[in-house]
Amino acid sequence: MKGSGFRELEAAPAPAPAPAPAPAPAEAPGSIAALQEGYCKICSEKSQKINPFILHILQKVDEEIQKGPKEGITLNIAGNNRLIPVQRVTGEDFCILSKILKNHPSINGLDVRYNLIGDVGAHYAAELLQKQLYLIYLNLMFNDIGPEGGELLAKALHENTTLKYLRMTGNKIENKGGMVFAAMLQINSFLEKLDLGDCDLEESTVHLAHMLKENHHLVELHMCKHGIKNCGFHQLCNALYLNSSLRYLDVSCNKITRDGMLYLADVLKTNATLEVIDLSFNRIENAGANYLSESLTSHNRSLKALSIVSNNIEGEGLVALSQSMQTNPALSNIYIWGNKFDEATCVAYSDLIRKGRLKPENTDVEPFVVDGHVYLAEVSNGLKKHYYWTPTYGDAYGHSTNAGFALVPVCQNL
Repeated sequence: MKGSGFRELEAAPAPAPAPAPAPAPAEAPGSIAALQEGYCKICSEKSQKINPFILHILQKVDEEIQKGPKEGITLNIAGNNRLIPVQRVTGEDFCILSKILKNHPSINGLDVRYNLIGDVGAHYAAELLQKQLYLIYLNLMFNDIGPEGGELLAKALHENTTLKYLRMTGNKIENKGGMVFAAMLQINSFLEKLDLGDCDLEESTVHLAHMLKENHHLVELHMCKHGIKNCGFHQLCNALYLNSSLRYLDVSCNKITRDGMLYLADVLKTNATLEVIDLSFNRIENAGANYLSESLTSHNRSLKALSIVSNNIEGEGLVALSQSMQTNPALSNIYIWGNKFDEATCVAYSDLIRKGRLKPENTDVEPFVVDGHVYLAEVSNGLKKHYYWTPTYGDAYGHSTNAGFALVPVCQNL
């Protein structure tokens, strides 16, 4: 019998086997260990000059993978790296890069922020989104991508089922590109985080509000520097009554005033999904802060973090929000720097910190006393302190400096 023959072979005496040679690195198409070789080979075939920055990064990744199996690797080729010489990635460079990434399941993240890929690179990024079935994170921040490139990327996401987080920050896709993204989000049910901040979109809320009524999968949306006024914000708030998925809304650096807070305060009375709201660098003033305080005190128990940095709020409004924290156990993070502090404000937030209701790492102020009077100093905490940059040393993704991302994660490191 086959089974007994196998047992006999096992029982038969045999000389001690020679030491087995160390296994060679896998060379299969899905092996990340062949990244640098693959890159050099394709550059040679295309008669394209090797980018030493890309080669350096790929060599480092190869060295890491040789230490043991790795999963979920993010390839970081950010063009603002200050520790090593950088030759910024162009559209032609990205073409080669996209070809070697198509068959690498170990790589599920690609960060090429602050490079020069332009619309040419956006074309290849769109192809990558259609053919690479493992990519969940793509950071294209500040890459000179225009409306045409934005349109290509948005259309590629119509059928993509893997990407969860896309950063388009700083690419001037304008209203034309923004409308295509809004249309895409009515179809795509897999993308969870989208950053369209600083993309030269003006009053895009009509289209994005319509999208929020239809899309029930997006959990994070960044709309900073969209020129949003109260009328547009009203439409956005109306959409939030019908949306059951959005947890992080960023409308910082817009033109929203206290009247806009009437609409948001009313939404917060019934909305049970929003956890993080960034209103920084608007102008909600005391009246707007009071509207929010009333909802947070008596109704809402889902919001965890609120940023009202630089909103021309005086003591009355700031104290009202501090009082809402005393009755609202859910609100854990509040950021208030850049407003007009009086002594009552300083005492109120000092008391919250002293009593343990507000943890020092969950706010951007720190109390100190001079001649018996309490003052507040700024500390480097916030929802997204490392939004445009990351520190050379230390933790770039610490919870205290990037609380918004920590409170609303999609998956590990996202």
